[in-house]
Amino acid sequence: MTEILRDLRTAWSDGRPVERLAYVVGAVLLLSGLAHLGVQAVLGGPWDGPVSWRKPTTFGLSFGLTVISVTWVASFLRMSERQRTVLLAGCLLASVAEVALISLQAWRRVPSHFNFETPFDIRVTMVLAAGGGVLFLVLGTLFARSLRAQPGLDPELRLAVRLGFGALLAGLAVGAVMIGIGTALVRGGDPQAAYHGAGVLKLAHAVGLHGIALLPGLAWLSGYADWPAGTRRSVLRTGTVGYLGVLAGAMWVGARGGLSSITVFAIALAGSVLVSAVLRVLMATRSGKRVVSESVVR
Repeated sequence: MTEILRDLRTAWSDGRPVERLAYVVGAVLLLSGLAHLGVQAVLGGPWDGPVSWRKPTTFGLSFGLTVISVTWVASFLRMSERQRTVLLAGCLLASVAEVALISLQAWRRVPSHFNFETPFDIRVTMVLAAGGGVLFLVLGTLFARSLRAQPGLDPELRLAVRLGFGALLAGLAVGAVMIGIGTALVRGGDPQAAYHGAGVLKLAHAVGLHGIALLPGLAWLSGYADWPAGTRRSVLRTGTVGYLGVLAGAMWVGARGGLSSITVFAIALAGSVLVSAVLRVLMATRSGKRVVSESVVR
């Protein structure tokens, strides 16, 4: 564990300026989410629905984790310093705008999405949609970069990076579908149906977004396990299959409009497979000695 912590500190101390800025911004977004959770605890009110403290809480936590994860994973990819700076800066600006506007609308006690009541609310909705477009462009570019040759990068980690970015893009695509469904229903005169219709896709949206943290993180941690190459590959494949099973189940829930006993069982089964792989990796990395190396391009 000592070596793992030392390597994480090195990732900070040796990081590029834009990466260190991104880690700080990610931490601030996480703190924003936690602060709004505290507001919920103090002020109370509904946790669900179009106007609640849940939205700034979950968006702050989710965007904070995503910013940190994307920054760290992107550090493994070969690209020019200018392109890296532009891409990460775009990710930061869009993420901060999304969380800030969602938090602002929560404090105004009005919906942050599907809200066309006033000119200001319409502008907020448009900026949120534009921010999503920027994120899709930035992360799509990083995904395309990950598909190129990455000399010196551990093969298992390389695959995890590609799958992580792919899952993240899938999560963003689901988010775009949610916005489309909700907007159509609101303009059709049924705001409540808009939140319900988009809400069934929340699970798929969330599971997809955080594949970028889970899959590369699992592959990186497994590099500290004193395992034969075959054992490491087997465990990582198990974890990947489990995650993809959870993602597929979540997508199916969204497609059919709700949970069923079969989908609950399937998601639980895939989740248990994923958790078993995670636990095996965590147990095997207690020594904290790095066994598998990968080159981080600086």
